[in-house]
This record gives sequence, C-alpha cells and structure tokens, in this order.
Amino acid sequence: MVQIITLKKGKEASLIRKHPWVFSGAIASNCESLEDGALVAVQSWNGTYLATGHFQHGSIAIRILSFVDEKFDQSFWNGRLNGMIQLRKNLGLLTPTNSIFRICHAEGDELPGLIIDYYSGVAVIQCHSIGMLQHLQEITKALKINLGDSLSAVYHKSSETLPKRLQVRDEYLYGQATTPHYAVEDSITYSIDWVQGQKTGFFIDQRDNRSLLGKLSKGKKVLNAFCYSGGFSLQALKHGASLVYSLDSSKRAISLVDENVAINKLQDRHISVVADAMEFMKDLPEAFDIIILDPPAFAKHLDKKHKAMQGYKRLNAHALRQIKSGGILVTFSCSQVIDKILFNHLIISAAIESRRNVKILYQLHQPADHPIGAFHPEGEYLKGIVVYVE
Repeated sequence: MVQIITLKKGKEASLIRKHPWVFSGAIASNCESLEDGALVAVQSWNGTYLATGHFQHGSIAIRILSFVDEKFDQSFWNGRLNGMIQLRKNLGLLTPTNSIFRICHAEGDELPGLIIDYYSGVAVIQCHSIGMLQHLQEITKALKINLGDSLSAVYHKSSETLPKRLQVRDEYLYGQATTPHYAVEDSITYSIDWVQGQKTGFFIDQRDNRSLLGKLSKGKKVLNAFCYSGGFSLQALKHGASLVYSLDSSKRAISLVDENVAINKLQDRHISVVADAMEFMKDLPEAFDIIILDPPAFAKHLDKKHKAMQGYKRLNAHALRQIKSGGILVTFSCSQVIDKILFNHLIISAAIESRRNVKILYQLHQPADHPIGAFHPEGEYLKGIVVYVE
C-alpha cells in the first residue's frame, strides 16, 4: 500500500522542477513509523499530487521513481528497462567489439538507488537504497524480457552498499556464471570478477577516456597510477606505447592487470608495480611522456573536502614536477564534493607550485551510458582533465 507524505509549504518547488530527491527537512508528515523502503506518494501542503518514490530514514528521505501517478507493476519495470537497453544499443555498446556497458545509472536513468552493469551476457545489479532491494524480482524479470538471448545470468551484489543490519546476501537471481568471466571493451578483452572485484567488477565509466588515452599513446612511455584492472594500460599498449608502468597499492589489482595484459598478449612492453602511489610519485624511475592519475574518491563527505583538496593538489604536483617537457597529464577526481571548476583550479594550483606551464587540452567526464539527469546535476560525478605540460 502506497502511503502519503505531505511536504511543508513552499518545499514543493524542487519536485515541480523534477529533482529526484526529497530531503527530510522538507517533510511535514510524521515519518517515524514509516519503514525504510516504503513506497510513498508525495503531495504538496495543499494536497496536490507531486510524485511517488521510496522512503528511507536519513537526509535524503525520498528517492523519486515517477512524477506521474502510476502503478509500479511488472509493466512499469519492463518499460523502464526497455528504454534503457534500447538507448545503449543505439549508442553501439552491444556489439562484437564491445560487450561491457551500464544498463541503469540510478538517477540518470530515473531509477534512483539502482545500478545495473552488463558484462557479455551477465547483468550485475547493485542496490543503493532499501526500496530498490524490494524490486529485485521485477527487475530480474524485466532484464530477461528485454535482453532475451543476450542474457545468461543475473547476479545481485548489494552487501557492500546497504546497511549491514539487513544481512543482504550476494547471489545469482537467474542463471549461473563462473568468474573470472571474459568480456570485451573497445576490442580489448578483460577478466571480470563481480564476486570479489570492486564495485560490480569493473570501472565502466572510464571507457571513453581510456579510448582517448590510447590515441595519445603511440611511441610514449606511460605511467598508469591507481591502475586497478589496467584499462588505461591496455589501451596505451594496444595503440603502440613504447613502455607502460601499471601502479597500484593492491597486489590483487596488479595480479588482475597482469592477467588482462597476458590475455591480450601485450606483456613485452609492460611493467607492474605494487606501491603507494603518493610515495612512488615523489621519485619516478623513468621520464614519462604520459602520466594517468585516477585515484579513488579522496572525499565522500563535505567534512573531508579540505583534506581531499590538499591530496589532489599534492599528487598532481608530484606528477607535474617530473613529467617530460611536452608530456601529457591525464588526471581525474570522482569525489562528488569536488566539482569540475574546483578540480580545474586545483590542477592549475599544482602547476603553479611545480613551476610548469600547462595547457588544458580536454575536459573529461563519464560516458553516455552513465547519463546525467537534466534535473539532477549532482549526477555528474567524474571529472577529468588532459593537460599538456610545456
């Protein structure tokens, strides 16, 4: 049964603009007895229907599923998933040379709290809200209907993203698959492990940026810091880099890089290094033509913002001091509290501190299968810059 929540007077403006979140401070109703994950209809102070979404105790109290009063039955999920999958097909992401893409990108695809990634026949679902957890059966059925023979298994992985008290179990909801599982991105084969790997098993959001890096790499010495499974390294090697270093603090990540390099028969120009990137960057063993910095989020919350800013500046300053003249720095931030304007300023500050003259060649962000909702600018989380260093 859908319960009704009333907003305070004047707090309906964001929903009228189709923003998909309702914050707890905007709610007039007493929600203490509401269970996390409850489906609620939101109305203005004067009783006008505004939207329907999932309730969860916390700062973001309601995540909107629809701004239309409709039934959330199997046909709803079938229709939503159909639109997403057709978009990805139209983008050319399901082809013989590419079988890795994101099917659902939460707010960007108008299903807040839901991530679905696809790896050559296997869909991996990750819920970031308790509400979405309650629709796994409908989502799985919608995937089967819309992907047909292109789907061999559905794996649910939300134990890391939902409260521990729920005791969520990661498991197959449909079919079975063994890991490692091989899938192709831009004609490069990757070993994917959604069971033990980070996130859903692979960082799909750097696909376009990896492709660009490859085109810049012919004949270059490349350092790929925070490499994880080595996507940037493989693109550089594929496009003729003379030497590529893959650097990560995780031995498991480096073993995954080595496996991916071997699968693609690119070992002869590749060196793996297990080390702390910040320390390694202080005294590089080679004069590199290209340095890639793709660290994990330095700040996930606003109270860590200043520390994150200092970390990004210090890391990039180390790289800028040592990169060859005429070199290229490809640097990223996925910290949501660091917006793209601030990130640009941090890189410019690092260049001033390093006494290097730089030019910004490209501004980078997430690819089309990670869409940014027009009414949800917060969805633009990945920021990147390609800098030419004189």
